[in-house]
Amino acid sequence: MHFLYNISIRLYVVAIHIASLFNTKAKLWVKGRKNIFDKLVEATKGEQNIVWFHCASLGEFEQGKPIIASYKQKYSSHRILLTFFSPSGFEIRKNYNGVDWIFYLPADTKANAKQFINSVKPIKAIFIKYEFWFNYMAECKKQNIPFYSVSSIFRNEQIFFKNKWFARHLQNVTHFFVQDKTSADLLQSIGLTNYTISGDSRFDSVLTTTRNPKSFPLIEQFCKTKPTIICGSTWPKDEVLLSQFIKENPQYNFIIAPHEMRHIAQLQKQTNAQLFSKANTENINSNNVLIIDSIGILSSIYQYGKLAYIGGGFGVGIHNILEAVAFGLPVIFGPNYQKFNEATELINQKGAISISNYKELTSAIDFFSAFDNSIAINYIQENSGATTKILNSIIT
Repeated sequence: MHFLYNISIRLYVVAIHIASLFNTKAKLWVKGRKNIFDKLVEATKGEQNIVWFHCASLGEFEQGKPIIASYKQKYSSHRILLTFFSPSGFEIRKNYNGVDWIFYLPADTKANAKQFINSVKPIKAIFIKYEFWFNYMAECKKQNIPFYSVSSIFRNEQIFFKNKWFARHLQNVTHFFVQDKTSADLLQSIGLTNYTISGDSRFDSVLTTTRNPKSFPLIEQFCKTKPTIICGSTWPKDEVLLSQFIKENPQYNFIIAPHEMRHIAQLQKQTNAQLFSKANTENINSNNVLIIDSIGILSSIYQYGKLAYIGGGFGVGIHNILEAVAFGLPVIFGPNYQKFNEATELINQKGAISISNYKELTSAIDFFSAFDNSIAINYIQENSGATTKILNSIIT
């Protein structure tokens, strides 16, 4: 089975190289790993007390950010190496100044894992949420490097709970900090008891943003004229419904922050919108739709809204709803939300509504016209504190 795993990793790398000939994201994946070990050695040469954090992408980074910041504050003499698997994380956060180095993670071959660990010599490894790369985990275990899985969440349908070979690799984790009791029970079902139910560190991350949000005077000016609906991380299927609602409801302002920028021109035409990059004090209120064609500012924009529509629910799953909820906004999203506990909990508390069609969208917006924002704010505060629990348990 290990042979098949290693072959699958190598086949994945080959497929990415082929895709890089015509796919921008794949090209970045390949380019970012070119001469990666030379760069790692040069950057970390002679350094000690390196702590290695790893995130798959941007969402996991936001989950790990409060842990990284708190760790840096608690252990100021340690150096922090942050790695990403995906370009959508690395390219957006490659200049993040809260760590000492940021690199792509080399593919999880046995040789790469050994060379990476021998080059960096981390004193501990902290992986965020879903990331379980078996060769890296095994090499950490072999070299007695503590390996922590942080803000992890498990579901019964995952392969760890259906196949003993995959379950066995979880034994290489020093300690799990899981989000909920269900995850803890699943680990226990395969004989693992080295866990702490710490909650989800994303609550700490979004709470930090609300305390010191970025200021956008133009957006504030735009939102003052009418109640504003913030449409965050939208996909084309979301935008079909939203475009119809925009045409029929001029009594609202709308801010749309699409998940991808490739179809901005089409979306602008579809909604007769103003681009944020082209906005100024004279034209910002020329119409009631503003498209955010910049990356990395959405989390602070929610402070100006009255309601949020979060995209992704008509695809593989919804994007981050907590960023909006932290500012007291009710949230609306598509039908594919079941993998996200916060979505289910907020629906139960009447702070969120899942919709499947246009009629349900209009009903949901009408329902939230008199929303008590204490539902959202209290939900965030009651679920915060995971970072402190995690940091108090990770020993030096």
